[in-house]
Amino acid sequence: MQRHPWQYLIIRILVGWQLVCLLPAVVLFWEYVLTENILVTQINSVIASSSALSLSLIGLDRLTQFPGQKSMVTVLPTLLASALIVGLILLVFRVPYSVYYLSMSAVLGLAFCFVSQVLLRSVTQVTIGYVPIGRYQSLLDIKDVRWVELTKCFKPASHERLPFHAVVADLADKDLSGEWEQLLAEAALQGTPVYNVLQVSESLTGRLPIKHLYENNLGSLQPSMSYLLVKRLADTAVIIMSAPIIIPIAILLAFTIKWEGRHSKSAVLFKQRRIGQGGKLFTMYKFRSMIPNAEDNGAQMATDADMRVTKFGSFIRQTRLDELPQFINVLKGDMSLIGPRPEQLDFVERFNETIPFYRYRHIVKPGISGWAQVMHGYASDEDETKVKLEHDFFYIKNFSLTLDLLIVIKTIQTMVTGFGAR
Repeated sequence: MQRHPWQYLIIRILVGWQLVCLLPAVVLFWEYVLTENILVTQINSVIASSSALSLSLIGLDRLTQFPGQKSMVTVLPTLLASALIVGLILLVFRVPYSVYYLSMSAVLGLAFCFVSQVLLRSVTQVTIGYVPIGRYQSLLDIKDVRWVELTKCFKPASHERLPFHAVVADLADKDLSGEWEQLLAEAALQGTPVYNVLQVSESLTGRLPIKHLYENNLGSLQPSMSYLLVKRLADTAVIIMSAPIIIPIAILLAFTIKWEGRHSKSAVLFKQRRIGQGGKLFTMYKFRSMIPNAEDNGAQMATDADMRVTKFGSFIRQTRLDELPQFINVLKGDMSLIGPRPEQLDFVERFNETIPFYRYRHIVKPGISGWAQVMHGYASDEDETKVKLEHDFFYIKNFSLTLDLLIVIKTIQTMVTGFGAR
């Protein structure tokens, strides 16, 4: 299938550069161009604007490759991050620049990126042809994809360009033979990618099905050791830099929790043993959001409208502010800012017996927020836990800075909307 011109990153950058960088330069600096008296400040400003725009569009292009995410949510954070990077370079190296030009360019850049993402979403609906054999039924429930059922009489060779972005089939099914194999071979020869059912399901849902692990080497999900080190350094740096903001908020929350529980004399912090990287136990800290005797009858999963949650506890759980004390766990090395959520020992022992490969989620450090949290929310039973586990496996397989940044953006969105809170 022929791609729309706007789907090419280089075209978006070229068009954006003319509107966001060149247009303000013409408006503000044209008389300097006519008199051949262009200032260094003006050149620096155009270079800075061009760099920020390129970083923003490249960042948006990378972030929107991940499944199940609304591209519009990423626009403002990506632009702010790009502007911060370029702004720091200008300040550190004391590079002169034009405030008027950069202000006009920033406004145009924000508008252009929003319009660009709207247009991009309108021209990128995916059309996939599928072979109606084997495990294809679950694919049809995936939204935002146009599914077209193939028949044996469909002849790829009779089309100059196939009307599909891809063709999908259950390549492990024993009924896939003869004419179907010829059809898939012809599609591949024409340049249309042919994928396995499980591969497509993973890329469109952001979940790595547990059954998929039976067909792959577990070693292929080994996270990058070099990025683990970078991630550890980044976690520490972020916590230290955010401390002047986080500490006053934490103190205010602690006083409020203490006041709400003044009659029961309950502790401000809730401590609980959780399973960390490699299956090791550690003590996790949270702000108390439940009544003191919430787990007198043993560990229980949170449910909707849980009666154990206090009034203020409901607020801090929805906004995820109850997780702030876990910054201590991150500094100690027990956790990371981003990763699979740590589970209680009782649940882990149960799931190890009933859910295949459950132990594998402990190959990386648990996190304060994670892909499963921003995509699914809390799990209240074993079936939902299996779904969250598939999200965890997807995160481990795609372990990268780009995915971590996307999770940070979606975590902020979650804190604002209260998505998945219980």
